[in-house]
Parts: sequence; structure tokens; C-alpha cells
Amino acid sequence: MRSLMRLFSLYLFIVSAIHGSFVHRALADGVTPEEAKQLRDEVREMFYHAFDGYMEHAFPKDELRPLSCQGEDTIGNYALTLIDSLDMLALLGDRERFTSSVEWIGKNLQFDINKTVSVFETTIRILGGLLSAHLIASDYATGMRIPSYEDQLLHLAEDLARRLLPAFDTPTGIPFGSVNLMHGVDEQESKITSTAGGGTLTLEFGVLSRLANNPIYEEVTKNAVRGLWARRSKLNLVGAHINVFTGEWTQKDAGIGTSIDSFYEYLLKAYLLFGEDEYLYIFQEAYGAAMHYLHNDPWYVEVNMDSAAIVWPLFNSLQAFWPGLQVLAGDIDPAIRTHAAFFSVWKRYGFTPEGFNLATLNVQQGQKSYPLRPELMESTYWLFKATRDPRYLDAGRDMVASLQYGARCPCGYCHISDVELHKQEDHMESFFLAETVKYLWLLFDLAAGPDNLVENGPYKYVFSTEGHLLPATPQISLVREHCSYLGAYCRSGDSRQKSYTSDTSFGEQKNYTKEYGGRIHTYLPSDTSYTSAPFSGFIKGVCPGLTHGQKFGISYLNPTYTHDDNSDYKDRDRGEHSVEERHSIVIDADQDDGKEQSDNSEYKEDIRESVDSGSQNVKDPAFQVMVFNDDDGNRLTDDSNYNQHDRESGDKRLESHFPQR
Repeated sequence: MRSLMRLFSLYLFIVSAIHGSFVHRALADGVTPEEAKQLRDEVREMFYHAFDGYMEHAFPKDELRPLSCQGEDTIGNYALTLIDSLDMLALLGDRERFTSSVEWIGKNLQFDINKTVSVFETTIRILGGLLSAHLIASDYATGMRIPSYEDQLLHLAEDLARRLLPAFDTPTGIPFGSVNLMHGVDEQESKITSTAGGGTLTLEFGVLSRLANNPIYEEVTKNAVRGLWARRSKLNLVGAHINVFTGEWTQKDAGIGTSIDSFYEYLLKAYLLFGEDEYLYIFQEAYGAAMHYLHNDPWYVEVNMDSAAIVWPLFNSLQAFWPGLQVLAGDIDPAIRTHAAFFSVWKRYGFTPEGFNLATLNVQQGQKSYPLRPELMESTYWLFKATRDPRYLDAGRDMVASLQYGARCPCGYCHISDVELHKQEDHMESFFLAETVKYLWLLFDLAAGPDNLVENGPYKYVFSTEGHLLPATPQISLVREHCSYLGAYCRSGDSRQKSYTSDTSFGEQKNYTKEYGGRIHTYLPSDTSYTSAPFSGFIKGVCPGLTHGQKFGISYLNPTYTHDDNSDYKDRDRGEHSVEERHSIVIDADQDDGKEQSDNSEYKEDIRESVDSGSQNVKDPAFQVMVFNDDDGNRLTDDSNYNQHDRESGDKRLESHFPQR
């Protein structure tokens, strides 16, 4: 099987190189600081064009129809786009609109409504938006403290989370996909949910638990992650969809894109924010398996979770978050190559389609749209932050130009229904404001000389999967001692920090859950059940707590892995990572630390030869991909003939793609 995978990977490189999609040479005259300031200001104008369009034509409905300049209720009819935009207003330093928006939400928003909502979308957009804005509005250190603010957003967040709790009342602990905010889970609700839907709730619920000093929210989401991971295959892969009652996988396709993507993301980010080793251990195994079985350098494919047989050679647009996650994990080299491949698809079409077939090297039929997704911008920002390589500013400039030429419409920015025809569609997701323009603005602000609370503020921040800012404050990031995994919490070893403990017994916690949201039958499994479960990352006994002063600057998280079920982590060099360590972006790019590599190194040289050979056939820079350095730091391609030619060709390509409106 591995030989077939290697042949397939080599095939992708050779064919892609022949078609001219594996060589992108850096502009020698990249974006200057002055240009970066201009681009930052342009992105700021993009945000306000869309935000003002929403406020004028759609508010208080959920989202904007930017072509017809009307509003639509898409999730719950609770001013979704405004809530999703709050921390971006704070980032921009717009005190007036941030304050007025927070005050309106505090006075008018309520969740006692007869609406069935997505647990996943409501958590990442609404709950995350409320918590992020609360943490900004309540803290003088952010520079955006609202004097009249009295925790209204936090109270709304807890009320919403209580209404989501019934979804977790399943035998596996994995939540239903939907819940009614007034009546709980409908009897006819589907028992099938996605891995991402069940495993991407830990950040928001965990932050709420720490702010409200109530562990129930964090524990049900942590239990959901354990429920998913305990059902992984012997290859340490998880599938796309699972039955929340039986625990059986209903779709066994494993990948890093649709239906699974943010499961990986929240494993690492939960460790970065909360410092709990359990998340790191699971991430190490999951990441290692993904790199071994899904990675066909620089692309990723979908495979059967049990056999690793390739089932779908497809670049899915949601995969574009992966290089950014690799930056956070310290795995820079594959992040550079994968981002290069993904960006080549953007260069080819002006946008990334939902699906790009790696066998035909064309847009996948039925997946031609671009709904203003942010993932490629996100990875571009993180790679520039880690490397300061100006080619990522060039990439960001291309993205801005594409959005301005192709997606801008009268009241905002439109979905692109077909990236080949560049046909606009009358819809603008709230995440365009929460993420897409946010990451572009942060990219150019960083290059121009950062002036925002993320780069200059008092805290390190973890970005949620919706791009919301979650600060590693002492209250949030304090690592706690665990007396057991039955929901009982010990006080931290650092008595100076606010303790995070529950005064209720396990039974009382169940009653609390029953009162506000339904019974949680499997609130937390016992240690015995975990001993017999295939959960090699489980931590038994008491783990020492770290104080906030001990925390923050790991340069590499060492995502080693083994293939054996029930593998043992006890011999790993884990150390105790401080908050600064966990959030450091100072990466050892050489990574010459003897760790096991999972990038099929034995045929790398053949790949390099095919890339170099293919570079001679490149005709249209629109098809080029950035291929930078090999493991020794040597450039894989000669970029001496690039420079101004590609800039001019790119400008002509944009003009042909996007005629003046």
C-alpha cells in the first residue's frame, strides 16, 4: 500500500509539473512597507464596505444578500454577522462601533426562541463571538474596555451554552448535530454527526467554563473528543461521520478537509490555550497518522480509515487551514510546500474552488464555488508571521485583488458560484468579516508595523476556527491539577490564581445539566473504561499543575507518533511548556532533531528531479506554485527569470479574469 501511495504522489508531482503548476518564483521586488500600509488600508475599507452594507440593509437579520442588498435569517435570527464581527471592530480600534454593538446586543439579544440550530455553527460563530467580545470589553489591558459594561455578553454566552447542552445527552458523549434552543433535541433528530461537528467545541466551551467557574461546559466537550478518539482506527485515523448513539462510523473516509478539519485544529489549540497535556498527546498521534497516511507531498488525499487505501484524490478548499496549523505545531517545511500547492490553485482560477481533482488537475464537477472562505488567508498570515518571507505578502496582494475584482458587489462581497466563469451569487457568509478580511488585515498590518491588540496587546491569543480572539489570560490558561477524570477538580498549585473548582458532586452536576439542558448519561467515563479502550494518549493519575508564570515558548511540539494501537507516550520528551512556549512562533526550520519523518523522504530526490524538469515547461505564471527550499535550505527551482514578468502577467491575468464593473 505504501508503494502505491508513493507512486501516486510521484504521479501528482510529475503531471503537475508538466502542466506548469509546481513552480512559483518569488518576486525580487516584493511588497514594500509602504505598499503593506496601503494594502492594510484597502482591506480595512473592504471590511467596512461589507459591514456597513450589512448594518444598513440586513441588520438585525443574520446575514447579508450583497447583490440584492437584503437580509436573510440563516442560522437563528440573532444578528449573526454583527456578533461575528465584534472582535474585528476591536482589532481595528473602532471604539465607537464596538461599544454601540456590544450595548445593542446586551439589551436586545435573547436565545429563548423556538429555533433548531447547528451546535457546531452556533458554538463557533455565536458563542465564540460573544466570549471574545466579552474578554475585550471587560479588560482595561485590551485598550477597548467599555466603562458601562457589566458582563452582559458573558451572561448571554452561558445562557446559550446551557441551551446547547441537551445535544450531549448521548451514549457516546458525542453531541447531536442540531438542537432546539427552547425544546432541546427533537425525537426525529439525526443520530449522524461529523467529526468536526463533535470535536470542535472545546475552545469556546472551555473558555466559558473558566469564566463562569463551572466545569460542566468544558467536560462535556472534552468527553466528546475522547468519544471520537476512542473510536479511531488502528491507524490512528478518524472517519468523517459517526453515529452518536452506537459509535459506529457511517463514513470512513479520513482526511484533513470537509467534516474532519477542525477536529485536528482544536486538539492543538486546546493545548495551546489550556495547557492540558491530554490534548497534545492526542494531537501528536493524530497529526503523525495524518502525515503518514494522508500526505502525498505537497497535497493531501482522503483514504479509508482502516486500510489507508486512497478513496478520493481531491484538494478540498477546507484543507487550506492545514499549513497554518503546521506553523503552530512547528512543522514549517511541509507547511511551505503545501501552501505553495494550494496557492497555485488560487492563482490558476483567481479563487480556490471547493474541490480540485488531483488526478485530472481540474475543478471537480459540482464543487466549482468559492464561498469567500478564509482558510488560505489564515495559513498565509501564519506563514508570514513565522518566516517573514515577502512572498506571502505577494500572495495576500493577489487575494485582495481577486476579491476586489471578482467578488465585490453593491453592498458587500458575493459568493462565487463558479470559479471558472466568475459568476457572483447573492450571499455573504458572516465568516467573511470574522475571518477572511481579518487574516488579510493582520497580514498587512504585521508587515507595515503592527498596531493591534493581537501583536501589541498584553496577551498571547489563540484564534478559534471562526477567527475569534481567545486570550491566554491567567484565568483562562491556568493548567489545573486533576484528581481524577470523573469531573472532580483540585485547586491549582498556585493559590494566587483564581481556582477553577466545582463545589458540586458528580450527581449534582448531572442534575444541573438535567435542569438546564437534559441528562448527560456519559458525562465522563471511568478510568477503568479508558484502561480497556484504545486510548493511548490517556493520562492516568494526577498531573502536576503549572502556574501562569511557568507557562508560554515552545519552538517545536515534536509531533512524533507510532503506528501501534495503545502506544505509550511515557518515553517521549514532553517537558512542561509555558504559555510563552506554547505560543512561540520562533520555529527551528531545520528541525534536525532526529524525530521520525513522515514525508516519504526516500523518494524526495525523484520528486525534486521531476519538479526541476517540469519547471522548464512553465508557460503561464498563473499556473505556478511556490516551491521554495528542500530540507537543506537549497532552493528547488531557479527564480532568476521570474520577477517583473510574473507581476505583469499576473496583472493581465486578473484583468482577463475580472473585467471592470
